[in-house]
Amino acid sequence: MARVDLPSRVVSPTPPLEPERSETPFERSDRNLAELLNELRVALPGVQVLFAFLLIVPFSQGYAHMSQFERKLYFGVLLCTGLAAMLLIAPSMHHRLEFRRRDKEYLVLTANRLTIAGLSALAVAMTGAILLITHVLFGTAATIVTTSVFAVGFAVVWYLIPLRRLAAIRRERASRD
Repeated sequence: MARVDLPSRVVSPTPPLEPERSETPFERSDRNLAELLNELRVALPGVQVLFAFLLIVPFSQGYAHMSQFERKLYFGVLLCTGLAAMLLIAPSMHHRLEFRRRDKEYLVLTANRLTIAGLSALAVAMTGAILLITHVLFGTAATIVTTSVFAVGFAVVWYLIPLRRLAAIRRERASRD
């Protein structure tokens, strides 16, 4: 097995202090909203495909052979996917309704919260879909292992890593003050 050397560059616990951007609060809000909406463009197609797939399942031949547990799980996954779609699309609707109301900072903060909630619902829906499919196809042992790997993966990659980074930044800044 070949040895892979990692770069010797170490990432600082806090980002380097950059000079402030030369932008007004309005320009910052515009930029923040544009960045958030671009991020939503990545998440929404996946939610929509999952939701569309789930909507057709009851009309397929295999649905009649699902156990009561699988039907309830399916319904829970469908609801989580619908919730994810609702929350992730909401920032666009808020933007349309609040267009030109000069309240973009509030819009950005609200859209950020809705996006975090929507992505959390998506993680639950995707984990539930993995649970459902592995249960139908492979049985209990494979279901437990596969679903656990995905649940832990979402927890680590989507939450633990960025939250640890935020905590390190806060500690570093607190020690400077």
